[in-house]
Amino acid sequence: MDIQTVFPEIEAIEDDALRSSVAAAWATAAEDNGIDIADLEAVPWFPPAQRELGIADDDVLLVEHVRDVTACAVGLAESLTDRRYVPNIDMDVIVAGALVHDVSKLYEFDGMERTEIGRLLGHPHFGVLVTARADLPVEMAHIVLSHTPRTNVEPATLEAELVRRADEASETAIKANVLTDLRDA
Repeated sequence: MDIQTVFPEIEAIEDDALRSSVAAAWATAAEDNGIDIADLEAVPWFPPAQRELGIADDDVLLVEHVRDVTACAVGLAESLTDRRYVPNIDMDVIVAGALVHDVSKLYEFDGMERTEIGRLLGHPHFGVLVTARADLPVEMAHIVLSHTPRTNVEPATLEAELVRRADEASETAIKANVLTDLRDA
């Protein structure tokens, strides 16, 4: 199994170097953490939230979350492009950024347990290093860092904002499956 099988959305990235770097980021993160590519699809989404919500570690998975965020970000970008004529949305940046926004969760957790990286830095901060090691452009590091309010870094580009909103929508959908009132989250 390869990264393209786990994340078929990667094929939508037109820039060969960017597509290769996104694949390298995931492959390196998996290898660094002793995870076989074939086992990526079994990695939990976000253990602290899963515990808090009473979601089993295998009920919500990281790969499906990343794929949901990617689909949602692409949908938002396409809608804005079609309805508002926003010609400067870079779809390669949207897809690549959505695909790598949580790549560093592989360093933050070992199964359902937080690692030292998770305890001291958290995945958005460590993700800057992961994207740099994969030779991804600074826009990817910015998306990783700004995709969550945990960092206090606000999105500076429309692409980063769309990935952040897509991540929020995916998280809310996960919570909606276990809560009758989202205000209880």
